[in-house]
Amino acid sequence: MAYPKLSIHIVTWNSMRFLPDLLESIMGQTYKDFNVLVIDNASTDKVEGFLREQYPEIVFIRNARNLGFSAAHNQGIRYAVEHWPASELADRFVLLTNPDVLLTPTFLEELMAATPGHPEVGAFGGKLLRAFGENVGDEVFKEVVRSDRIDSVGLNPHRNHTVTDRGAGELDEGQYKKQEKVFGISGALALFRASALEDIRFGDEVLDHDFFAYKEDVDLAWRLQHTGWDALYVPRAVAYHYRGMYGPEKSGFWKRLRNRREKSVLRNFFSTRNHWLLLLKNLKCTSLLFSFPWVLTYEGARLVYVLIFERSGWRALRETIVLAPRMWKKRRATMNACTRPGREVRKWFI
Repeated sequence: MAYPKLSIHIVTWNSMRFLPDLLESIMGQTYKDFNVLVIDNASTDKVEGFLREQYPEIVFIRNARNLGFSAAHNQGIRYAVEHWPASELADRFVLLTNPDVLLTPTFLEELMAATPGHPEVGAFGGKLLRAFGENVGDEVFKEVVRSDRIDSVGLNPHRNHTVTDRGAGELDEGQYKKQEKVFGISGALALFRASALEDIRFGDEVLDHDFFAYKEDVDLAWRLQHTGWDALYVPRAVAYHYRGMYGPEKSGFWKRLRNRREKSVLRNFFSTRNHWLLLLKNLKCTSLLFSFPWVLTYEGARLVYVLIFERSGWRALRETIVLAPRMWKKRRATMNACTRPGREVRKWFI
């Protein structure tokens, strides 16, 4: 039997709060030519037993420790590519999804329908709206609120070379109903052409291992742009993404508060460090010259702020310096693979 055209990959880390609902939404899709991989980063929530009992057809890869979002997804990508003939990678696809996502029944059908007519596109994404959980710790009273608030309709670059989610926080009133090219797709839920991922692969890495988590999707989008691959926003493909600080329950107010604060510190650290790594890897010197006042103003203010007000700031700066030689090596590989003129990539940041 031929391996399916689409491989769906989910990286989990104590994600059982969300995983059953995601899998139910995947199995209810109108498009059926897919398989599912779950790559688990040493969870302690009995996810393996759940999958073997409820979804024995799902391929399960378990890591002995938490390798991070990037490395785990790279495991899944390698697994999928190895099962496809090299001559067919232009017509094979990988969907990367967070566990805290819910797909509408026609999501895959709408997204895959856009792929044949756009061979120049390496990344496809739909309209991602926000979902909110009420009583998420109680299976009896748990309720999912699917809102009209936008989570992401693509990635939105700015003149200072930061990148945010396009439309984030806006009320969906049809302002993003047009199918159009965007800079990139949010890593929460993104469809990639397998041949495009192979084009930007660095050794065993498609997503950058050194990023661990956060902003690896921006790095991926930027590298795809450098190598001539476009990204397409498909508004008819709709899904929902939970927002909020979720994680293993901790009893007691102070323990929950400390858990939330620690998550915030960790998130700030990765966000700051990986932003600097992004610039080291992807910002061309010519582009820096064109945007120097905006980049200098933003980065100067950011550096002062994180070093004074964020206790993870000094660590982020230190690790950026330590990783700089490795990033420079990856930068050379990225620049050597460039096929798109810098001015065409630069237009996204103006």
